[in-house]
This record gives sequence, structure tokens and C-alpha cells, in this order.
Amino acid sequence: MDDYVEPLGKRILIRKDGPRQKTRGGIVLPDQSEIPTITGRIVEISVQIERDLDFPILKYDKVLFHPKNAIPVDFEADNLLYVVPIEDIVAVFRRVEAPVTKRKKRSKNADVDEDFDAEE
Repeated sequence: MDDYVEPLGKRILIRKDGPRQKTRGGIVLPDQSEIPTITGRIVEISVQIERDLDFPILKYDKVLFHPKNAIPVDFEADNLLYVVPIEDIVAVFRRVEAPVTKRKKRSKNADVDEDFDAEE
């Protein structure tokens, strides 16, 4: 039987993202200037939060959280698991597919307009 951690109350279990070694612009950061990360992926959600429609989060969502009240869980060797109160989740990262827009294309015949996909 496998062991797992189940958060209770209004809490979720997050696997904290590792520190970035390189900025988005490509600058390599030295080891001693570790920038604290406060983003992570939701590993488990308590039953109380799962049933609460005020908190639209799902397992595996990437979230931004305030680390002050995060409780580290000594469950893995690298110790990146944290139980975090839902009040400390400040944002959820969402990805939206770009919609295909339609616009009118003027034909040679001024009386006829044709629809076409903007991506064509």
C-alpha cells in the first residue's frame, strides 16, 4: 500500500517549483543568489476545498502562494511538498487557447463579402 498526504480543512498540498537557475532573458544566476520561488503545482486538494465552488482550483493547477503559513511536509527526500491554507493561494495560472477570429474580406465585387479565418 502506498503512502500519501491528504490535507484537511481548507488546505491544499503543493509541490513547490524549484529555484530558477536562469532568467527568462537567459542570464544564468549564481547559486548563492537563489531567488525564492512561491509557485508550485497542486498535488492534492482537501475534500472541503474540492466541494467549495468559491475556490475554482483543480489538481495539477499551477498556483502562486504566500509561503508564510506554508507547512513543509517531510515526505520526500527533496522536501518540496507544502500544506498551504487556501487563503494563502493568491493566483492560479490559466492558459487560454487563442480564439480563431473571423473578419470580413472585401472581394472584387463590392456587393459580396466573404468570411475567412484570420490565421490563413
